[in-house]
Amino acid sequence: MHSGTTDRTLLSPARRRSDRARLADEVVDVLVIGGGVTGAGAALDAASRGLTVALLEARDFAAGTSSRSSKLIHGGLRYLEQFAFPLVHEALHERARLVQTIAPHLVRPLPFLLPLTAPVWQRAYFGAGVALYDVLGAAFTSHRPIPGHRHLSRTATLEAFPGLRPDVVRGAIRYWDAQVDDARHTLAVVRTAAGYGARVLSSARVTGLLRDGDQPDAAVVGVEVADLTDGSSFTVRARSVVAATGVWSDDIGAMLGHAAPDLRVRASKGVHLVVPRSAIDGGSLAAAGGTSDGLILRTPTSVLFVIPWGEQWIVGTTDTPWKLDRDHPAASSADIAYLLDQVNRVLVRPIAPEQILGVYAGLRPLLAGESDDTSRLSREHAVVTPVPGLVLVAGGKYTTYRVMAEDAVDAAVAGLPGVPASRTAHLPLVGAHRWTEVRDRAAQLAAGAGVPVDAVERLLHRHGDRTPDVLALAADDPELARPLPGAPAYLAAEVVHAVTAEGALHLDDVLTRRTRISIETAHRGVETAVRVAELMSRELGWDEERTTREVAHYTARVDAERESQRMPDDRTADAARLGAADVRAGVMSPRRGEPASSEDRRVVTGGRSAGPAR
Repeated sequence: MHSGTTDRTLLSPARRRSDRARLADEVVDVLVIGGGVTGAGAALDAASRGLTVALLEARDFAAGTSSRSSKLIHGGLRYLEQFAFPLVHEALHERARLVQTIAPHLVRPLPFLLPLTAPVWQRAYFGAGVALYDVLGAAFTSHRPIPGHRHLSRTATLEAFPGLRPDVVRGAIRYWDAQVDDARHTLAVVRTAAGYGARVLSSARVTGLLRDGDQPDAAVVGVEVADLTDGSSFTVRARSVVAATGVWSDDIGAMLGHAAPDLRVRASKGVHLVVPRSAIDGGSLAAAGGTSDGLILRTPTSVLFVIPWGEQWIVGTTDTPWKLDRDHPAASSADIAYLLDQVNRVLVRPIAPEQILGVYAGLRPLLAGESDDTSRLSREHAVVTPVPGLVLVAGGKYTTYRVMAEDAVDAAVAGLPGVPASRTAHLPLVGAHRWTEVRDRAAQLAAGAGVPVDAVERLLHRHGDRTPDVLALAADDPELARPLPGAPAYLAAEVVHAVTAEGALHLDDVLTRRTRISIETAHRGVETAVRVAELMSRELGWDEERTTREVAHYTARVDAERESQRMPDDRTADAARLGAADVRAGVMSPRRGEPASSEDRRVVTGGRSAGPAR
């Protein structure tokens, strides 16, 4: 890594204070707005080229789209029907890199069954598509970690997935893609960027652009920032600014006024359900390490995935336009009913609403086209430079984040002499460097730390070769070796590690993204919240009032989400979800995530205020 030291990847409270102080005095080569996977990827791409870099995220890393995906790394089988061969080819190339080199501890091959419900023509049609999918991906899997597809008879299909209805299924095609914990992967990208010297700040909201003059085409030379940890403001100057803000891209464009780019991003809402393993009878595939096959089902508008996820299944997704609150998209009862209706058509035992453990909704940033049908909008990405010093990157899909980041940084450094080409295609993330040395050592690591072997197995697929960092905390303090109340799959040590190494600042950061307790438990983290807040308070110096407030905010959020999921449509669900203020509402207003004071809502042009800014 950049300096040969691992400590530079630690996102500790002290590291944040240091980065915050230094940014006020520096002119960085590249400043990235947005701590989702694309922004994190851009920060890593630039920093690994030897450039000075800042990464600013308004909330938490991966707090938006990048923690609410289907958690798949895939080529997009359905895009073959749209003849989007270059897009699928590119995505499969990236899938191979992630599985083999970049993040093998976080990205694992996963088998899927494509059930066949019609006579011979369907097997021929889908079989041709899956065969092409394999061909497009085969060139990049030199060690063949991802197997090719197989045709299954009706009997073999029902043996592989007993929960499928015998009267509906005529056979299946098994093919392979890969699975990822999206939030933890994004965090690993951020930490790796930090290891190369990037200054990374969450809870740092960009409130304005600094312009070199008053003209519409004046160059962007930096940003104004509100620090949402204390309400202070500061400026960061940069030779180039990259905005990787996803569904908020239009807001950045609006800051430019007359110079706004001809680039429009439309938000498509995707809702997912999480149900226990017992809700669906899936088989076990020895070749996949004992995991079950997933399912990919055709629906009238798109596709539906049924994905094994630890001790749960993820069922999703919807694909509908969303024009309401982008910070906290809400799932309605109609979304939930649609998913249950679609999946229950092929299951012997229908999933009942009361079996649902968790529900989450995310927004895909799609490049807007002439059609209003979001399921048909392009998943390709665009990079534009509307004025000197500002690059906007938008669109794309999670799997191709690295390509998007590389393209954005290439555009940002076009005027800087002597900048090397991107290195990230072969750059392991934090946790991947010594993966082959630790992946089969769960028993040995468990014995040394005094924790169960199955707990270490889970840690390895969350932390990779940095698992010993977590186990060292448990070894030093036996209290941290215990599982969390209401969430036995997680150790108390992971909470401390989330604060001291992974940049967690709020209770929600830990329960929703550093862990997945918020969607994996029927109580949605409420029964775990008090203990997690106590552990965080020791590391962050919270007093009793602050600790209580964090728990209250989290509980209110869960209550608001439950209420929204009882509402009949998007508007009523949105209103219910916004009944709970954001935990950062002391600086931000709770309604639309706007800065709380009018003084913060500005674009600085030659020292004057001009227009609103996200």
